Amino acid sequence: MSPSTYDFWLFDLDGTLVDADWAYTRDVFDRVGDRLGYEFTNRQAEVIWHGLGGARDPTLREWGIDPKEFWPAFHREEDPMKRAEATYLHEDAARIIDDIHDAGRPVGIVTHCQQFLTDPVLDHLDIRDWFDTVVCCTEETGWKPDAAPVKQAVSQLGVDDGLRSDGGTAGVLAGDGESDIGAAWNASLDGIHIERHGPDFRGRCVLGDYRVETFDELARSW
Repeated sequence: MSPSTYDFWLFDLDGTLVDADWAYTRDVFDRVGDRLGYEFTNRQAEVIWHGLGGARDPTLREWGIDPKEFWPAFHREEDPMKRAEATYLHEDAARIIDDIHDAGRPVGIVTHCQQFLTDPVLDHLDIRDWFDTVVCCTEETGWKPDAAPVKQAVSQLGVDDGLRSDGGTAGVLAGDGESDIGAAWNASLDGIHIERHGPDFRGRCVLGDYRVETFDELARSW
């Protein structure tokens, strides 16, 4: 495998390329809990923030929380600038994207992180120009594992999303969640699962065409 194995590369954002300091996450869930009259444990905050349990809405319902109440409260308590300032870039992510750029392959993002939060993060980290397209999932675009937002990103890249003449898959999507791999497969792409927490902490294993703990594992095969 090499950067040129694929004609294009797509990445999830949070948990894959970047992460937020725990203090910021804990503070957000404290304030959301005050709004909802619910005290989130550290484990619950991490499960929802990172999507460790898979789809978040069913998890919220299991806890007796209406997603239609949770998400508006969550977004009201998110401060775009504080979020950006608390966000850091994973060094292995920077290295793999450098390699992909060197190979002349386009790179895009498909993220559940909303536009009003994504833009400040990309600007604060000065990485906006790394990406040829950024698709923020919405009710209109669909949510991963739906293929629609992935196909939108592929269309914006202006590349062919079918099989190549050598029989290989044209593109790949890398992410830290089950929904990322599901979206990749639903869009007929390969999926790379990066496990930044460990299956024991997650409580399950996530399948993928490739499974790594750091993108440097891919680079070592190049």
